[in-house]
Amino acid sequence: MIKNNSPLSRADIARLTGMSPTTVSRIVSELYHLDFMHEIEQETTSVGRKAVFLQVNPQSVLSVGVEIDKANIRIGVIDLDGRVIGSRMIERQKNEASEITLEHIAGGINELIEEESFDRRRIVGIGVGLPGIIDHASGTAVLSAQLGWKQTDIAGVLKKHTGLEVAVDNELKVKSLAEHMYGSAKGSNRSVLIGFGSGVGSSLIIDGEIYRGESNSAGEIGHTVIDPNGILCECGKVGCLQTYIAEASLIEQSNKIKPITSLDELFQAKHNGEFWASSILERAMTFVAVTISNIACMYNPDTVILTGKLVERFPEVRAFIAEKCMEQFVWEPLRGTFQIVYSAFENDGVVIGSGLLAQSRFLDIGSQMEQVEQV
Repeated sequence: MIKNNSPLSRADIARLTGMSPTTVSRIVSELYHLDFMHEIEQETTSVGRKAVFLQVNPQSVLSVGVEIDKANIRIGVIDLDGRVIGSRMIERQKNEASEITLEHIAGGINELIEEESFDRRRIVGIGVGLPGIIDHASGTAVLSAQLGWKQTDIAGVLKKHTGLEVAVDNELKVKSLAEHMYGSAKGSNRSVLIGFGSGVGSSLIIDGEIYRGESNSAGEIGHTVIDPNGILCECGKVGCLQTYIAEASLIEQSNKIKPITSLDELFQAKHNGEFWASSILERAMTFVAVTISNIACMYNPDTVILTGKLVERFPEVRAFIAEKCMEQFVWEPLRGTFQIVYSAFENDGVVIGSGLLAQSRFLDIGSQMEQVEQV
């Protein structure tokens, strides 16, 4: 409560929780003794009188956030204010086995803690974000097509090598958590993050909680079929949304006309006046707008956050969204009911969100233990 609403006085806490002032003072005293809290003085309306308020010490609880991508691994130590206070990057070899990747991550975490002299007693856990279908309860990657992993026990392996508790989730879900708590969706009641990158996916936050669905696969919009006579997707179906937007698909379509290896080259061909490149990109931008419109109809959010290389690196995509999305694609009754924003974190979003996931699990367990003690 103090973390989310600070600064608070002891009287504020007693009033909000219904606990007695004596109980509040006992709990606060314990937290203060363990250096979780600081006291700050603020002037009150009474002449010459200062009130004592409580504020969380952001260095008192630390976590490790990890992003696993196809080519790179990002590791960061996150404080209670959601700031990255130490980081490193590890290259991941093509087709590297999951066991090797996880050993490298564990080694990188242990080295970062040692080199930066972080107090290991303050580190409450590791959070991991990666693409794919994740069983967050067990910390297992059920399927990550981008990494080539199936039924991979991420939590078990990392805990074995580090001794720390491990929380694992889909990369967009943890990134949406970071945006909700400290980024572009702070203060939102119902936000959706949409990622346009190696695939297309989304994550919904309702009243501060990630909406997961039955198998934690809610938001996998990239595999919704929008054209049953369309392009063959890597999943085996035809006409999936991501075949019109995902980077690999756009490059594959381009190579039918001209050798292209990146989105930068594709946009350069468009700038050079090559009609085929303009056609592919115009269609992709149209489907980006269609995705935003469909998300608005399905979830009725107050905020839509856009992230991923396609929308973050190329100004013409942002311009297309600003000029045409609301006016031409969004259902009229929904216009003006939500805002379209962009990620506040970009490269650090998954690392921060993963670290916050580990912190949330730690704080939730502490809250449950306190409730049991009161009973």
